Amino acid sequence: MNTVLFVCTHNSSRSQMAEGLLRDRYGGRYEVHSAGTNPGGVNPFAVAVMKEIGIDITDHTSDSVDAYADTSLDIVVTVCDDAAEHCPYIPAEKDNLHRGFEDPSAVEGDDDKKRAAFRRIRDELAGWIDVTFGSNGSLASE
Repeated sequence: MNTVLFVCTHNSSRSQMAEGLLRDRYGGRYEVHSAGTNPGGVNPFAVAVMKEIGIDITDHTSDSVDAYADTSLDIVVTVCDDAAEHCPYIPAEKDNLHRGFEDPSAVEGDDDKKRAAFRRIRDELAGWIDVTFGSNGSLASE
């Protein structure tokens, strides 16, 4: 089983949703974690939009990448450009990936507009995870 770490600046939205999606869809093949370069708590909108698709990330914690400094990781994925630029290099046994996604927490407006942004990023993450980690994906586990 491959160990995957998703990294984002605050470990509040994108990396949390990615962790939940990969664990839900392919958890039998991957041990999944997420962390941030400056962790700031799990965003309530991330929790809400994940619940809409039946994935509960309520108990997720916002962890620092430092917690994984001595952990053997097969795949490390940065999901925001800021983390890719400022994250201390975390060596992966198999692959270090970067796939930037827009920060939904940066969207301004009413709750409906914010929720729509979180849904859009959740769905983009889901599509990318299926292509990358799914049965025919380039990182599909044996």
